[in-house]
Amino acid sequence: MDRGAADAARDARQRGKRVMSGRKPAGGAIVLGASYRSLGVVRSLGRQGIPVSLIRSEAHTIAGRSRYAGGFLAWPARAEDAVKIAHLLKLAERDGFDGWTLIPTDDETAALLSRFHATLSEHYVMGVPEWSAMRWAYDKRLTYQLGVEVGIDQPRTWLAQADGFETGDVSFPAVLKPAYKRERNRFTTEKAWPVGNRAELRAAYRAASELVPSEEIIVQELIPGGGECQLSYAALAQEGQVLASLAACRARQFPMDFGRESTMVYTIEAPDIEAASLRLIEGMRYSGLIEIEFKRDRRDGRPKLLDINPRIWGWQSIGPRAGVDFVALQWRLLHGETPPPARARVGVRWVRGSTDIPICAREMASGRLSPRAYAASLRRPLERAMFAADDPLPGLLDAPLLMLGALSRRFRMPRRRALLAQDAPKSEQTLQT
Repeated sequence: MDRGAADAARDARQRGKRVMSGRKPAGGAIVLGASYRSLGVVRSLGRQGIPVSLIRSEAHTIAGRSRYAGGFLAWPARAEDAVKIAHLLKLAERDGFDGWTLIPTDDETAALLSRFHATLSEHYVMGVPEWSAMRWAYDKRLTYQLGVEVGIDQPRTWLAQADGFETGDVSFPAVLKPAYKRERNRFTTEKAWPVGNRAELRAAYRAASELVPSEEIIVQELIPGGGECQLSYAALAQEGQVLASLAACRARQFPMDFGRESTMVYTIEAPDIEAASLRLIEGMRYSGLIEIEFKRDRRDGRPKLLDINPRIWGWQSIGPRAGVDFVALQWRLLHGETPPPARARVGVRWVRGSTDIPICAREMASGRLSPRAYAASLRRPLERAMFAADDPLPGLLDAPLLMLGALSRRFRMPRRRALLAQDAPKSEQTLQT
């Protein structure tokens, strides 16, 4: 750890002790990731007087602008897993982080910590479950297998090697999805590639095969419906038993049709979503924070399982305003307390303006969203993802940093559409979403 990071960590520890009025904090937290997902974690822990240091495991840094963040620790981002684990052990043994809590905020680091759970738990409190539970959520092939076993509705799904695409009975429109994020590339970052016919499928499959092994490519029917159909169940669980929960509608996302992140969410009652999620969580014997994504199929009204996020999710900061501070509850659980059961209030909203406003502008321009409906979607109680009165800097920097990131990607990443156009013949069939 460099001297600046060491000083930042020491300052964070001292600040935590001051905030807790002389009570010794139960160690601190190392949060892996510094995106807006991490910001909610940093704020929740920091407001309790718990010192937090960050590992920048991805390009984003917004969480590091929080007044509650104690600074960045060094991280061998491009190294092999064994090197990363050795680095974490060195932080514990040499740099004074023994006994701290590890909290991942992205898929890659969550999987890394889970695979090496036994080794790391000798020095850290682990904010992820063991791999025997994690693997069902991390690998979508296992996710859908578990869904079948516990009787959960899901979209029709085809695996590349098992089914083939030349003669298989793939129905359209469909999407190509990676089974998991082996590494960051166009395919894993964009999450889903829509295809409207077999020619587009062949072209997309060839392009995806250049980025991930063919056995890790999933083809899945596209469930119709807009933002009102995008649903989630979020929970804190222990050995398959839910301790705290909420159900939500992810009304808007960015990009709108195949979003990488939610931009506007509100809490709801959804008994069928809850019942399906409880079967999945129990089937995994899952411990920790989890978000399960569904889409309600407007053809039959039934929710279909899409994904499981076995780590903190982007809009989790809605929790405290809805009466369920997932991060604080997990901290108590990890440090020997059994928190009381908690269930979110219905009708609480969450918005990230820097990504939601551009989406809404496009939706209004296309006639799919009226100004009146937009205003109604932001009525109170409302939690803003980035702005907080006690921690204003991340909110002020969010839009400028997003703009810089977008410009960087535009010059760095080739467009997938251009790649597909090289292979796909022109067709009058287009994907309707």
